[in-house]
Amino acid sequence: MEKPLDTSLLDRAIRFAVEAHSGVERRGKGFPYIVHPMEAMAIVATMTPDQEILAAAALHDVVEDTDVTLDDIRSRFGDRVAQLVDTESDHFKDEMDWRTRKEDSLKRLRAATRDEKIVALGDKLSNMRAIARDYNSEGEVFWDRFRVKEKSVHGWRYHALLDAFAELSDTYAYQEFEFLVNRIFPTD
Repeated sequence: MEKPLDTSLLDRAIRFAVEAHSGVERRGKGFPYIVHPMEAMAIVATMTPDQEILAAAALHDVVEDTDVTLDDIRSRFGDRVAQLVDTESDHFKDEMDWRTRKEDSLKRLRAATRDEKIVALGDKLSNMRAIARDYNSEGEVFWDRFRVKEKSVHGWRYHALLDAFAELSDTYAYQEFEFLVNRIFPTD
């Protein structure tokens, strides 16, 4: 019989994320927001069994998108989980224009640890899957739903993310991300 896995930290993080995102819809998708962090967490689970990294993936949007603070995360889940969540959070959401925020995020991601990149890749692959599904069904009008409507600008960002995640190229998650990015944003 296999030894039981201690998932108590992850279980608490999932419950916390569900509560924090309760009643929120994923940006016009018609389904609960919590589906995204759970998908990000499932992606992360393909790269590591580390419960703190998985907890951070489940919690990755709570500081950015809810009233939860980084101190709340630190007090409930510890310094490492808080650091992982902090690295994935958009620090200047309401202070900078889109391009400057994305450049800042890329700069931080390039300097991030492998564990921090794993959490970020879970998030970005989940987003890229949604982009690929919606773009395939809607075509070019899909880009009209964003503040930045130029497909090429989104392509710049996702190709830069590929470069930032290069040390994870041995993972299936990276390979799927690379496939989707190159399919939606071909460089010819």
